[in-house]
Amino acid sequence: MAFTDPFIRRPVLASVISLLLVLLGLQAFNSLTIRQYPQMESALITVTTAYPGANAETIQGYITQPLQQSLASAEGVDYMTSVSQQNASVISVFARIGADTDRLYTELLSQANSVKNQLPQDAEDPVLNKQAADSTALMYISFYSDQLSNPQITDYLSRVIQPKLATLPGMAEAEILGNQVFAMRLWLDPVKLAAYGISAGNVNEAVRKYNFLSAAGEVKGQYVVTSINADTELKTPEAFAAIPLKTQGDSRVLLGDVARVEMGAESYDSISSFDGIPSVYIGIKGTPSANPLDVIKGVRAIMPQIEAQLPPGLKATIAYDATEFIQASIDEVLKTLAEAALIVVVVVFLFLGSLRSVLIPVVTIPLSMIGVLFFMQAMGYSINLLTLLAMVLAIGLVVDDAIVVVENIHRHIEQGKSPFQAALDGAREIAMPVVSMTVTLAAVYAPIGFLQGLTGALFKEFALTLAGAVMISGVVALTLSPMMCSRLLRHEENPSGFAHRLDELFERLKQRYQRALHATLNTRPVVLVFAVLVLALIPVLLKFTESELAPEEDQGIVFMMANAPQTANLDYLGAYTDQFLEIFQSFPEYYSWFQINGFDGVQSGIGGFLLKPWDERERSQMEILPEVQARLDRLPGLQIFGFNLPSLPGTGEGLPFQFVINTANDYETLLQVSERIRKRAEESGKFAFLDIDLAFDKPEIVVEIDREKAAQMGVSMEDLGLTLSTLLGESEINRFTIEGRSYKVIAQVERAYRDNPGWLSNYYVQNERGRCCRCRR
Repeated sequence: MAFTDPFIRRPVLASVISLLLVLLGLQAFNSLTIRQYPQMESALITVTTAYPGANAETIQGYITQPLQQSLASAEGVDYMTSVSQQNASVISVFARIGADTDRLYTELLSQANSVKNQLPQDAEDPVLNKQAADSTALMYISFYSDQLSNPQITDYLSRVIQPKLATLPGMAEAEILGNQVFAMRLWLDPVKLAAYGISAGNVNEAVRKYNFLSAAGEVKGQYVVTSINADTELKTPEAFAAIPLKTQGDSRVLLGDVARVEMGAESYDSISSFDGIPSVYIGIKGTPSANPLDVIKGVRAIMPQIEAQLPPGLKATIAYDATEFIQASIDEVLKTLAEAALIVVVVVFLFLGSLRSVLIPVVTIPLSMIGVLFFMQAMGYSINLLTLLAMVLAIGLVVDDAIVVVENIHRHIEQGKSPFQAALDGAREIAMPVVSMTVTLAAVYAPIGFLQGLTGALFKEFALTLAGAVMISGVVALTLSPMMCSRLLRHEENPSGFAHRLDELFERLKQRYQRALHATLNTRPVVLVFAVLVLALIPVLLKFTESELAPEEDQGIVFMMANAPQTANLDYLGAYTDQFLEIFQSFPEYYSWFQINGFDGVQSGIGGFLLKPWDERERSQMEILPEVQARLDRLPGLQIFGFNLPSLPGTGEGLPFQFVINTANDYETLLQVSERIRKRAEESGKFAFLDIDLAFDKPEIVVEIDREKAAQMGVSMEDLGLTLSTLLGESEINRFTIEGRSYKVIAQVERAYRDNPGWLSNYYVQNERGRCCRCRR
């Protein structure tokens, strides 16, 4: 007795197995995550260390180099990049695909802490941030107002909106972008400081004395304990302005006499806008295991509540929603899935000619598609574009086994056997061939699942889902299909109707094919010459055929990177990017535009040109991009590059094609080699945009100190460095609190007193005898 016999003799057993597949698949469908692409265990961990006032060379030698040397020893690091720029060091650590990123993050944190004692005393602690290597947010929400300032909007978002969004299911981070955090700004007047004989060091010392955080303890009575709160902190600009800096008899010099005190922003090096209106953004990022569609659905559900509680004058709008493209892509694949199933049903019907015969292999399609969901759940996969694509391709394969079973059993019925006996005999004969077919088909796709790197991470779920669907179809073909044949198929003595006409049609086609085959075999030399010609043309055609990992897709948004000269400031960048709005509005496909300046330093910005929905425009994103780039290229003063997001997620950031040049020589030699490579690349004419991240074109003023004269005047290097750092460096003195949150106190000269190098000669430093000495050139 063959192993197929019990399923034919016991129809309930075969039905129960199929129903079990359906139940397991349906419960898996409710728990599977829906994503755009398979989850890749890769991460980008950034280590950011701020050192206000320090130049790039100081940052490189005292912060980046010791940190990078320590971080490199962590296990699971693929490669690292670093940027040493004015005021900050940013080290980007890319994890290997498949590495335990949580463990890597912990190890990097430990390595960073181990070298904290080697960093400059005034440098801030290294801050680690982990995000997916492909870290585009799912949604950007814009908040703007014509009544509230940027710091006020930022403070409201961090206190009210961000905590609400952070608690939503599947939320990894609600990141505030283009924000300006509150700070107590002490805008010093160097002329008044000199007139009163007060140095920057005196200001720092006075602020630390009169704005002091105390932990006073508690009073313990016989039965009562009472805590003590010593109000030694200052909280308002008026209180800071009343700090005494110098006292002589009955006269006092207050901080307000030499400085303008205001509640301002911690940094003015970034600004963002939405359709030209200054705005602050919140970027929504989901956890790796979350369903992005559900995450954004939760955000949209809470948006009416958020908008109802906004202060007067503050408005919110969704600037960008990536899930619209994800949902549209999934809907398109589901539509293709339904179309493929319909085509397969029609083709099977045309070849079998009988509704009874068609029903048996067609049942295999939903059973295999639903059953493979349980296989995906067991493997830890998700419903994404690639697994859905595997299902589309599997539709044409899963019916093969059932068709073979039906045809063989039908042959036995035509020989005069009863349907029951024909099912027994036919299934016994075809069981092993069906097993061989199933294993062979699965084996063709399974090796793709063992690929390594980015390709393996992307296509593993595709290959194994396809193989799993084929294996399940084999189970259905050997259990349910023979049983259905024994119940549904009938022997027809005098065939007629549609099935008979189809048989006659295929018989005529067979005869024509036989005649063509005989004619071909009679002219074998011609066939061989033609075959050799086709084989010879394969490498030629392959050479002229374009290749890519995946074609570009219309995602409804064009991104721009704008870079200004190293001498430029944020005002320069904003003056040119403000012209983007007029350019974008000239396109009929324009929907909205957002811009974030100061994205990676005050010389760079990133923006997005959002297009109308797909059904409201005729041109695609790929057709619009060249015209957008041509218009942007006409703007002088900026290097602008428009680009589309990649169709498939990658493991890095930045431009699509990048490479690293290493040398044991100095940076000047490295730059010379890089420039030669860049020139050759420009001459090739194959690149629309070229950039080198190493540059020595940022202007720098070198303050040369006459140490002998400084010693004679009693001026120490510490006092001189502290004076310049306070007046120009935007460094933190200490902190103050408002409503349970702490903010920085920052002293700096007004912009009018540092807008040219000549002001350095008008700054004063206090010597050891308490006299103020002028810093003359």
